[in-house]
Amino acid sequence: MTRERMPRSVLLARAEDVEAQYYDALQNGDLERLMATWADDEEIVCIHPGGQRMIGPMAVRASFEAMLAGGGVAAVPEQVRRLQGAGVAVHHLVERLRVATPEGPRQAYVMVTHVFLHTTQGWRMVAHHASPAGAEPPAMVQEWPSTVH
Repeated sequence: MTRERMPRSVLLARAEDVEAQYYDALQNGDLERLMATWADDEEIVCIHPGGQRMIGPMAVRASFEAMLAGGGVAAVPEQVRRLQGAGVAVHHLVERLRVATPEGPRQAYVMVTHVFLHTTQGWRMVAHHASPAGAEPPAMVQEWPSTVH
C-alpha cells in the first residue's frame, strides 16, 4: 500500500495533528510529509540529540534527509505533556527509540520539546529540540529541585 503524500497546503487543525503526522512520517521515512509539518519560515530551528543547531528550512531538511537516508526511524512519543496558548503550542515528551547495536536491538530514550505556531496554513512546527536521555525511560519530576542549574 502506498502512502499518499500530504501537500503543504493542507490545513492541520491542531498541533497534535502536526505531531502525529511528524512521527508517522519519521517512522515511515517520508521526508516530504515530514517537512510538510514545518512552518515555511527562515527562523525554524532543529537540534537533534547531541547535535548542532540548524536554522532555516534548507538546514532542517538536510538534517532529516541524512537521518532518513537508511529508512524510517523507530521513534515513539511517550509521556507527552502539552501547553497551548493563543496561536502557540509547546509539547514536551519522551521519544522511545529502537536502535540496532552490536549486541542486538536496544531501546534508547530522548527528551524532546516541540514548538508549534498557528499559521495561515494551519498549525506548523517551528522548533524541535531533542536531548539524549539514556537507555532507561526518564522519570517525570513534578516538583522543582532546589537548584535548577
